[in-house]
Amino acid sequence: MTVLEHVLLVALGGAIGSALRFLTSLAAVHWLGEAFPYGTMIVNLVGAFAIGFVQEVAIDTRLIPEDARLFLTTGVMGGLTTYSTFSYETVKLFEDNAWLAAWTNIVGTTALALALCVAGMAVARACVPMVR
Repeated sequence: MTVLEHVLLVALGGAIGSALRFLTSLAAVHWLGEAFPYGTMIVNLVGAFAIGFVQEVAIDTRLIPEDARLFLTTGVMGGLTTYSTFSYETVKLFEDNAWLAAWTNIVGTTALALALCVAGMAVARACVPMVR
């Protein structure tokens, strides 16, 4: 594929990921309320697991071609996950003197995202015999 084709593939994936992030945020507010940024945490944690899984399979096997890996990781997961929104929402929690919620967001998102990335890699290794 050409660079332009890769850019279009990543852009399509990003559009899908961004739409999924928006829908997840709407659902989180509907089901869990607005007091905590659940939607952002959910997409970041799902993205951490998914990127661990996809990268582990793609790098160690040929089961996920490079084009599909770019579409999924840089595109879909890049559009789905959001460090900038996480940062803004955390700062707003601090400004609103919601210290416990702000620190819960920081520690919970960071620790859980790392743990879920490791879990995604472990699931890939367990499910796909060719992965390390």
